Amino acid sequence: MTAMTPVPELFREAVAALQSVRPRREVLLEPMRPPQRLAPWSYAVSCEVSGPADVLASGRLVLLHDPDGQDGWDGVLRLVMYVRAELDRELATDPFLPAVGWSWLTDALEVSGASWKALGGTVTETSSARFGDISGPARTDDLELRASWTPTDAGLLPHGQAFCQVMASVVGLPPVGVTLFGQRQSS
Repeated sequence: MTAMTPVPELFREAVAALQSVRPRREVLLEPMRPPQRLAPWSYAVSCEVSGPADVLASGRLVLLHDPDGQDGWDGVLRLVMYVRAELDRELATDPFLPAVGWSWLTDALEVSGASWKALGGTVTETSSARFGDISGPARTDDLELRASWTPTDAGLLPHGQAFCQVMASVVGLPPVGVTLFGQRQSS
């Protein structure tokens, strides 16, 4: 694309829909530089969130648009999500963690009312041990969730809301309006 190529209306609508997402207060969304070579048009947001037990997660949601489509997309728009979160050791050894991690995404997409096709991805658990002069905790356990899917139209507000819900689920935030025991504040 050249500097003179007009931005496609479908892409403008999709970006505007993502920009209209209003996450819960614990979820910080910020625009970031998108990848430049995956599609002619792209937009991206980064996300940081901290949960009730100081569980930290970061992620990004990337919107890709190729007016000609691409193999495997089954459409002209594609959303790509990456989430990384720290885990406590006990949770990291749970054999059901990958299935639960994947269900955070599929449940969030369904509950938000998002319409999609061609959904695929991976859930990866990693453990790292540090030695010598490398600073930080001696051992860390992490979860990575990578996924991509094709929205059926440019109405991406539900998709953005689903991404925020995945981020909240990963760090263990309760549903909006629910208070965990021990978290009530006096008025």
